[in-house]
Amino acid sequence: MPLDLPDFPWDQLAAAKDRAGGHPDGIVDLSVGSPVDPTPELVRRALADATDAHAYPQVAGTPALREAIVAWYGRRQGITLTTDEVLPTIGSKEFIAGLALWLGIGAGDTVVFPEAAYPTYELGAALVGAEALAADDPASWPASTKLVWLNSPGNPDGRVLSIEELRVAVERARALGAVIAGDECYAELGWEPPYDGTPTPSILDPRVVGDTHDGVLSVYSLSKQSNLAGYRAGFVAGDARVLAEVLAVRKHTGMMPPAPVQQAMIVALADDAHVREQKARYAGRRDRLASALVAAGYRIDRSEAGLYLWATRGEDAWATVAALAELGILVAPGTFYGSAGGSHVRIALTSTDERIDAAVVRLRSSGTGPVADHAAESPVPR
Repeated sequence: MPLDLPDFPWDQLAAAKDRAGGHPDGIVDLSVGSPVDPTPELVRRALADATDAHAYPQVAGTPALREAIVAWYGRRQGITLTTDEVLPTIGSKEFIAGLALWLGIGAGDTVVFPEAAYPTYELGAALVGAEALAADDPASWPASTKLVWLNSPGNPDGRVLSIEELRVAVERARALGAVIAGDECYAELGWEPPYDGTPTPSILDPRVVGDTHDGVLSVYSLSKQSNLAGYRAGFVAGDARVLAEVLAVRKHTGMMPPAPVQQAMIVALADDAHVREQKARYAGRRDRLASALVAAGYRIDRSEAGLYLWATRGEDAWATVAALAELGILVAPGTFYGSAGGSHVRIALTSTDERIDAAVVRLRSSGTGPVADHAAESPVPR
């Protein structure tokens, strides 16, 4: 019997992509968050030096990698962990899609995720036949909840959850006996104070979880901060009991991060300089693009952190997609991320400076003017 899976949303962008591709100066594709900048040289060198990888790699990660993950959480987030509380993953998407299965969740159980959300949370519920519920208010989570996904900074909207919001969510999940996981892959890309120089809050912060990590996981990826999307370099940290259950399944299924990638992760996790450099690149692109959008009549909502601008001009999301496609700019409709995005589009910063500048020129010469209420006066989040 075939699985009842949601449609793959990006297939619906084909017509808009064709339209944008017809622009005389070519398409500016801002619809996906795939990094375009080079992988740092020190990371590439570490990968190359580790390519004599004749033996099977360790599913749990090498001791050196686990220690590097522990050190990163301590240095960047002020979180104390043991090596039993961390586990490398093959990127973060496979973990998000598979966690419900590995926890034994199934029919009659509920998986909760944000109202504006990356589609893979819902996919993970579909794979096990569980009920998928988009709900931001912890008070609305039902007794059948077995897994809760938070996403801060959020994809698509860049929302950052406060310590208090995280704490309330963790308390509710614990009361329900559910595992709660924070997808925090954009934590190093905060734009507004106090997160313009430090990571956004983690779900494992002691002010959130108290003196125990019971039932709580933090999921992270080096794809964004280190341009390692092609390496599939991620990890998860938190409740050692839950991670031991997950590790047992991953051993059986052979889910082994490649040995050269594990070595590259060690080097990437120890170096903060390349992360700062990459963030500065994105900051420049963000400032130029956001200012042009506001001048063209768009309002930027949330977007406190991450690689996207959550923009609206007060109309159906698909109408905005079509209007931007006429300018040769391809963006993702907010409807890809749930009904909460019906009047927004997600605009990625993951394009070259040359293409971002092309989009800026087109927006500023479009003559659209203010369309959304107070768009021209709307401050650009920074």
